[in-house]
Amino acid sequence: MRFDVVSLFPDIFEAVCKYGVTGRAHTQGLWQLKVWNPRDFTQDVHRTVDDRPYGGGPGMVMMAQPLEDAVNAARADRTDETPPVWLMSPTGRCFDQKMAQELALGPGAILICGRYEGVDQRFIDRCVTHEVSIGDFVLSGGEIPALAIMDSAVRLLPGALNDKESALQDSFHDTLTGLLDSPHFTRPEVYQGQAVPSELLSGHHANIALWRRRQSLALTMARRPDLIESARQAGRLSKSDEAFLASLTKN
Repeated sequence: MRFDVVSLFPDIFEAVCKYGVTGRAHTQGLWQLKVWNPRDFTQDVHRTVDDRPYGGGPGMVMMAQPLEDAVNAARADRTDETPPVWLMSPTGRCFDQKMAQELALGPGAILICGRYEGVDQRFIDRCVTHEVSIGDFVLSGGEIPALAIMDSAVRLLPGALNDKESALQDSFHDTLTGLLDSPHFTRPEVYQGQAVPSELLSGHHANIALWRRRQSLALTMARRPDLIESARQAGRLSKSDEAFLASLTKN
């Protein structure tokens, strides 16, 4: 898998290649990264990448030509199939675990990191295949969302994690039917008067699995009831799940 990132601040992306899971996976050759600075594709001595918006208003708008030329250079530099072009944008589809899983199965993507007030719509119309957001808030640029997206996809690659089962227990993963993960505990058995739940000490795998499933259901119902409803509509909740959720409402 390869990511090409178009950004005015290439140095920001050094960390994802050096540290943690993504850094180790990069060293192992599980994924590649190349960053393209749109200033390198400008056509004037000042290396201008932005200008005032037509119609007036605050801020500056990133120009279409340097961005499009950077995307074309990234495409020409790749030997695999044509990757999607994702623009980091607060108006885009909210990135989720399903998108991360799909991304990890493909060739990667070209990620566009906007800055200033926005990006010329003509570039979006001509080059962008997806507009993607990481939440209902605005950042100074697309670099942090791009880092988050790369991290979420890279950790799903075979060999990226020390234990291949780890990713299967993540919140939102299909193995949890899209629900939140259950709480986790480690040594010591008692900390500040709080003991590890007895179910986790029993050694009874079926009881442990049932405890984790019910904790996942309860936590999701309390914090993200929308995920419960989505799982229900998709037919992903068992009769046992529904019975437990019904018991929660009675209490």
